[in-house]
Amino acid sequence: MNPSEAPGNLAQRMRHTPYQAYSYSYPHKAAYRKLEQATPLAPLWAQQDRSALFAYIHIPFCEMRCGFCNLFAMARPGADMVERYVQQVLVQMRAMDGVLGERRFARFALGGGTPTYLSPAQLETLLCGARDILGIDLHATPAGIEASPETINAERLAVCRAHGIDRVSLGIQSFAAGEMRALARPQQNATVHHAIGLIRAAGFPTLNLDLIYGIAGQTVASLLASIDSALAFAPEEIYLYPLYVREQTGLGKVARRQGAHTLDPIMLARDGDSRLALYAAARDHLRAQGYVQVSMRMFRAPHAPLDAGPSYCCQNDGMVGLGAGARSYTSQLHYSSEYAVARVETIGIIDNYLALDQAHFAQAEHGYLLGAEDQQRRYVIQSLLTEPGLDRDAYTARFGTACEDDLPQLAELFALALVERDGPLLRLNDQGYAYADTIGPWLASNQVRALMAESGQAC
Repeated sequence: MNPSEAPGNLAQRMRHTPYQAYSYSYPHKAAYRKLEQATPLAPLWAQQDRSALFAYIHIPFCEMRCGFCNLFAMARPGADMVERYVQQVLVQMRAMDGVLGERRFARFALGGGTPTYLSPAQLETLLCGARDILGIDLHATPAGIEASPETINAERLAVCRAHGIDRVSLGIQSFAAGEMRALARPQQNATVHHAIGLIRAAGFPTLNLDLIYGIAGQTVASLLASIDSALAFAPEEIYLYPLYVREQTGLGKVARRQGAHTLDPIMLARDGDSRLALYAAARDHLRAQGYVQVSMRMFRAPHAPLDAGPSYCCQNDGMVGLGAGARSYTSQLHYSSEYAVARVETIGIIDNYLALDQAHFAQAEHGYLLGAEDQQRRYVIQSLLTEPGLDRDAYTARFGTACEDDLPQLAELFALALVERDGPLLRLNDQGYAYADTIGPWLASNQVRALMAESGQAC
C-alpha cells in the first residue's frame, strides 16, 4: 500500500501497525518544495509574535553514521568544513539579527547530527554568538544540547555549562551489545558510563537518555534491562523511540539487499511487529518507577526540575533555525534548506550553505506555505500528541472557530475511545498514545500527504 493511499478512516488505519509515521513536526520536511519566488524574511517575521521564540542551531556532523539515522547529517567531515560551517552560522545569525528586530527567546537548543562533535572553541564561538548577536540570555533561558557518548569530554561540557546550557540529551539506544550491532552503531557501555559521569560531574540539571525499541533480536526482557541500566543513572528524562527503517539509511540499504521490495511501514509490519508490546512493557515499567508520561516518546522523572524559563508554546510561537538543514517556523511559512540523507547529497547542501552571503540568509527559497487548514491541523497535531493535550478554548481564541467544526474527523477519536475530555482539554488516553504514530499521519491534510508521498515518505 502506498502511504498516500492509506485509508482515511482511522479505524481502518489502526488495523495495520501503530507505527506509520512520526509526527514530530507538521508539515513534515518532505512536503517542502522550492518556493515560486524568494520570500524576504523581514516582512514575514514582522507579522509574527516574537515575544517567545525558539532558537535552534543545527550541527550536521557526527563521529559515525548510525544505521537507523535518516537525519540530515554526515559522518567525519573535514576539519576545514566544520570550521567554515561554524563561522557561516555566525553570518546567518547576523542576518537574522537584522530580520527579526525586537524579540525575546524562550528556548534554545543545539541539535544535529551531534553538536558535541565540535571542539570546545567552536562551541564557545556559537554560544557567544547566540548571546552577543541574537541577544539570548542562556542563563535565564531553558537551553539544551544533543550529544553522543563518544564525543563527550570535560572541556566541551565545561563550555556548555558555563554558558548556561542546562539539559544534555544523550543517545544511548541500548545497553545490549548485540542490539547495538543490529543498529550498526558500535558503542561500549564503558564509554556510556564515563560520559554520563562527566555530565553529572559538570552539574547539568537535566540529563535525558534516548533508547530505541523494535531492534532486531530485542525482547521485552532485554528492553527492560536497558531501561534499568538507564534508571541506574536517575535521568531526569527518558525518551523511548520506536525503530523505523527508512530509505537511504544503513538499515534501509540492508533491508533492500535482503530482498525488501518496499520500506513502507505498513507493508514491513505484515511480517510481524513487536513494537507495541515492547512499548507497553516499557511504559508500564517507567510509570512504576514514578516517571510521568508526557508524550508517546517522553517520560519525565519526579525529581526533574520545574521549567522556570519563559512560557513557550510550540503550537503558537516561532522557530528560528540556524545552520544547514535547520527549519524555521512562522505561522504562515515553514522554511529551510533542502533535505537529504545520502552522503553525497548532504555534502552538496552543506557546500551550498557555505557559499551563501548574508543577503541570502535574509530570504527563504525552500519551504511550505501554510494555508488556514494546515495552520489548524498543525495546532491540533502539535497539541494532541503531547501533554497537556488539545485546549479547545485556546484553539478557538487562536482561530475563532471550534476545532471539532474545523476537523470533524476528531469525532473518530471519541468513537474509538482514544481520547478523554478534561474541561476544555482533549487528551489522549493510554490507547491513544500507543497509536500516536497513526493518529498524527491521519490528521495530515491531503496536500501534505500527497507531497510526502511524492518524496517517498510515509504519511
